[in-house]
Amino acid sequence: MRADVSLRDFRHEVRQFVQSALPQDLRERVLRGYTQLTQQDHAWWQKRLHARGWGAPAWPIEHGGTGWTPAMRQVFDDECARLGCPRTQPQGLKMIGPIVYTFGTDWQKQRFLPPIVSADEWWCQGYSEPGAGSDLASLSTRAVWQGDHYRVTGQKVWTSLAHWADWMFCLVRTGETGARRQDGITFLLIDMRSPGVEVRPIRTLDLAHHTNEVFLHDVQVPATCRIGEEGKGWTYAKALLAHERTGIAELGRARERLERLKCLVADPAINGGRLHQDGAFRAQVAMLEVDLLAAEATTVRLLEQEGHPALPSVLKLRGSELTQRISRLSVEALGPHALRFDLELATSLPSSDDPLPSYAIGRVPEYLVWRSITIAGGSSEIQRNIIAKQAFGD
Repeated sequence: MRADVSLRDFRHEVRQFVQSALPQDLRERVLRGYTQLTQQDHAWWQKRLHARGWGAPAWPIEHGGTGWTPAMRQVFDDECARLGCPRTQPQGLKMIGPIVYTFGTDWQKQRFLPPIVSADEWWCQGYSEPGAGSDLASLSTRAVWQGDHYRVTGQKVWTSLAHWADWMFCLVRTGETGARRQDGITFLLIDMRSPGVEVRPIRTLDLAHHTNEVFLHDVQVPATCRIGEEGKGWTYAKALLAHERTGIAELGRARERLERLKCLVADPAINGGRLHQDGAFRAQVAMLEVDLLAAEATTVRLLEQEGHPALPSVLKLRGSELTQRISRLSVEALGPHALRFDLELATSLPSSDDPLPSYAIGRVPEYLVWRSITIAGGSSEIQRNIIAKQAFGD
């Protein structure tokens, strides 16, 4: 922690900044759910953070970061969630950024890091394929070396926000599989504006467009856009997955969602307020809060041991499962009001004659899309295997 500030003072500083910088209409749309927000909304907030010097909370100072301690980053995330801030773009800040400043060349650091922090360029993740999801090492997208560049052909799927992205970090196969299937995989940075890149939308159960298929038809990628050594991409991919899993946990936002659930239970407009008198339902909410408190305490304890190999999987496992439980109870609390969900309602602005509070509208699409959160970034079963191996040994 900075020697001149306590955690209490820092929390007050974050709270004051957010309350003065975040417009009420944007906060309202954040509380109504992700279907309300555009790329411009996320970029606008990231630019405000960047102007304040808070654009990359977890990065080292020499690469544009803040130099905050893990405890300060946790306070920042908690306050931003509680006060209704838009998410910052994880594929850039939390995933590829740390890989570039850790493994990238000097040119790559100078070229890619500044526009990530300033939100001038957006990224997507080219990992999963139709035949390689949880078993990522079986990927088949291939890159062939030709002089000073690669020619990439293949398909990626479930590519979040590829329709917004300027660049994609991508795993490709450049060599034959060796003793392990992970051998021969290379990590490339692909310009999404390159000839041969085709993005097709995937509409998910929430009726929104946030994931895609990406087809790569003989796409040319300069050698300067390869991270590290050819054939060693699995090493960099594993490091990136650790950052992704920590980001998926979002315990700060889980706390904010729990508070909204409590409001739903107590609101007389929801089921006549009867849930407030339902002991069985209140017991589920109370147990959920106990589990969240335990997860928050575990997070603080593990953050004090930053670098613990099991930390990303522990956070991802607990955070994703808590998020699903909160979303399920929120839909149960809505009762028959949940049947009103459609895309027009979920993306419309609040109406003065709507009987539901604005924070209730976005709960159904969140419930639908978060059914996949225990799979994204590696399923819960995979996380348990990783925890067992890294925390307790083979």
